[in-house]
Amino acid sequence: MAKPTTEVIDLPDFPVTIVRELDGNFIHDNISLKELVTNSSKGLILYFYPKDNTPGCTTQATDFTAHINDFDTLGYDIIGVSRDSVESHEKFIAKHDLHIPLISDGDEKLCQYFDVIKEKNMYGNITLGLVRSTFVFDKSGTLTHAQRNLRAKDYAERLLAVLAS
Repeated sequence: MAKPTTEVIDLPDFPVTIVRELDGNFIHDNISLKELVTNSSKGLILYFYPKDNTPGCTTQATDFTAHINDFDTLGYDIIGVSRDSVESHEKFIAKHDLHIPLISDGDEKLCQYFDVIKEKNMYGNITLGLVRSTFVFDKSGTLTHAQRNLRAKDYAERLLAVLAS
């Protein structure tokens, strides 16, 4: 569960590519997350996931989409981040009717900034992979909650319960 954190991470001020769908068209915005929150009256839930169209990542994205209005009521925007391409994100959004924007971090700059690329043991093979993680920033851009190495199933509901309390 996302827990209050002692980590100090500022929202990055470098541009990222955000992919979203609006009225059947895909929009690609290049904006810094710091600028995004500064120009909004909401906080930000930034969640990192390993790969588009995999079971756990699809569950997590569709769960966040299902609860988007609940998070909006609490004053949060939600953005997913993976190393997948813009084209992969477009297909993922269309296939699962996702209503949350996704960041394409192919150069891993954002992943490195949040330190979510770690060694993983997959069937005895050590590889570098993205560790499923969530960071919650309030509307002033201060990191309030963080969780690393989380489980996708029912995560949106658990996070919603924490933020609502």
